[in-house]
Amino acid sequence: MRNCERYAGRRVLVVGMARSGVAAAQMLLKAGAKVVVNDSKTAEQLGDAIVPLQGLPVEWALGCPAGECLDGVDVLVISPGIPDTAAFVLKAKTMGIEVTGELELASQLAEGTLVALTGTNGKTTTVSLLGEIFRLAGKRTHVVGNIGYPFSAAAMESAPEDIFVCEVSSFQMETADTFHPHVGALLNITEDHLNRHGTMENYTATKMRLFARQGEGDAAVFNADDPALAPLMREVHSRVMTFSRQKEVPHGAFVRDGMVMLNISGKEEAVCPAEEIYIPGPHNLENALAAACMAAAMGVEIPVIAQALRTFTGVEHRIEFVRELEGVRYINDSKGTNVDSTIKAVQTMQRPTAIILGGYDKHCDFTPMVKEMVLSPYIRQAVLIGATADQIERTCRENGFDAIRRASTLKEAVALCREAAEAGWNVLLSPACASFDMFEDYEARGRVFKEIVFSLS
Repeated sequence: MRNCERYAGRRVLVVGMARSGVAAAQMLLKAGAKVVVNDSKTAEQLGDAIVPLQGLPVEWALGCPAGECLDGVDVLVISPGIPDTAAFVLKAKTMGIEVTGELELASQLAEGTLVALTGTNGKTTTVSLLGEIFRLAGKRTHVVGNIGYPFSAAAMESAPEDIFVCEVSSFQMETADTFHPHVGALLNITEDHLNRHGTMENYTATKMRLFARQGEGDAAVFNADDPALAPLMREVHSRVMTFSRQKEVPHGAFVRDGMVMLNISGKEEAVCPAEEIYIPGPHNLENALAAACMAAAMGVEIPVIAQALRTFTGVEHRIEFVRELEGVRYINDSKGTNVDSTIKAVQTMQRPTAIILGGYDKHCDFTPMVKEMVLSPYIRQAVLIGATADQIERTCRENGFDAIRRASTLKEAVALCREAAEAGWNVLLSPACASFDMFEDYEARGRVFKEIVFSLS
């Protein structure tokens, strides 16, 4: 690790003992810090989550409010789930305590080259594909961040020749300061997380912090097909590149006559036919173009990019085929946690489909999704669950979609879909909502869905 002297001997309070908090505590110990770990849950409630810290020289402050642990603290590290407007965070700032997040912390200490991307949708698929491209190019690659593998965990063992491909959420960007990707990308911007950020302007500004530290020697990659991004391109100080599946672009990745093309430094090169990209759907073509553009900006050879596009099979919980039973295909899109993401899943369906919708309320408007369902020739039935079921049903009926049923559990929802589906149909879990009303996270929701589906006889 580099810059260890920044934290050596300083007393650092790490709040939130999920994966990123535990990894941050481990990394800080290695950097020579005096680490205090805090969570509102007790050790018994945290269970296996804190096992990696057992036996390490940390000071435990579990089962108590973080605001009670600030005396004598030099640095406060908060988890992404904690807004920077939380009362104890504001108190820490008034006390002169430095406040940061795990992502920012890891970027300060990691050795290697950082490539990062953000956006409302497509992040996990794109970083996973980009990581595969770098691995095929022979690079020691770590795919980290919001994808579920903490940046800190990889940073502890990093070397100068390593590449970090980092998925970044808007929550993580709230505490970013020196975070500086050599190549950064903004895939898209649609309404999401307004319960946290308040307005689209705030949400967008938080995403744009990804590029704040970039300079002329860096590259910023944008989706040329998203009109909301056009004015944002003028805000960056790095070299702008774009990708598009709808038009040709002067610097970046695009499709011409069915062929994926790259134009880097004024030289056009064909990559592969778009139809040979393994992962299906127009949204995945966008993800592939973004990954190809970023990889090319990092100097990866065209044949390597083409091989990855042809062989990458996708990620768990994102339009993931689970099983076919009695001619019905069951598809897990638990990562469809917002309206735009579920719209993309709906657009991918090519068979009659029963869709499971609903979950935690993020204060989003479901109208665009329902209108897409009405336009689709394939969405035949919607089964609603969770805290937003009433809101989604009301929006459906207001827009003329009446094929609705309600379920109190995910298991009941699968049963109702199975009852409606015939041979040749899909059953699609794509909730358009977060999972926190019923599950720990979207991964837990997806795993439960798959367990239910595999238990069907």
